[in-house]
Amino acid sequence: MKRLIMVDIDACNGCRICEVVCSFEKERASVPVKSRIRILKVDEAGIDIPGVCQHCESPPCEDVCPMNAISCDPNTEGVIINQDRCVGCRSCTFVCPYGVISLDVEKKVMIKCDLCGGDPQCVRYCPKGALIYERSEVIDTLRRERKLLSFIEPLYKSRGYQSL
Repeated sequence: MKRLIMVDIDACNGCRICEVVCSFEKERASVPVKSRIRILKVDEAGIDIPGVCQHCESPPCEDVCPMNAISCDPNTEGVIINQDRCVGCRSCTFVCPYGVISLDVEKKVMIKCDLCGGDPQCVRYCPKGALIYERSEVIDTLRRERKLLSFIEPLYKSRGYQSL
C-alpha cells in the first residue's frame, strides 16, 4: 500500500525541526539547506508550509531525467533518485509541480524526499503533528474532509455558531 506524507498547514508552527531532522538523517549533519523537506514562510498569510514530495503516480521528474536516475522504490512505492546515476542537470526541477527537488551543490546531484525507506523521520519528530504519513487513500479522505470543513465552517460561524 502506497503511503504519502500529508501536511496539516494549520498545525505547522514553522519550527523547522523537520528540516533539521531530515538533514541529520540524510547528511549526518544539521544542514537544513540539504533537507528533503523545506518550510516556505508566507508572511502575508501568517503561515508556514512544509513542502515535501507527493510521490506522483506518473512522476514528470522521472519522464524528463536523461540518466534514468529517477524511479519508483518497490518497497515504499515512493519516487526516488539514484544519486549514482544523477548528473545534477536539474531537468527534474523544471517539471516538479511541487517545487521540492533541489540540487546538493557540494555533491552536484539532485535531492528529494525518499520517505526514509518507509519511516520518514520528519513525521516522527514533528512536535505539532503537522506531518502525517498514511496510506494514499486515507490521505485523500483527509484532504476531502478538510476541504469540506473549510467550506462549511465559515457558513456555520456566519449563522452564529461558535465552532463545529
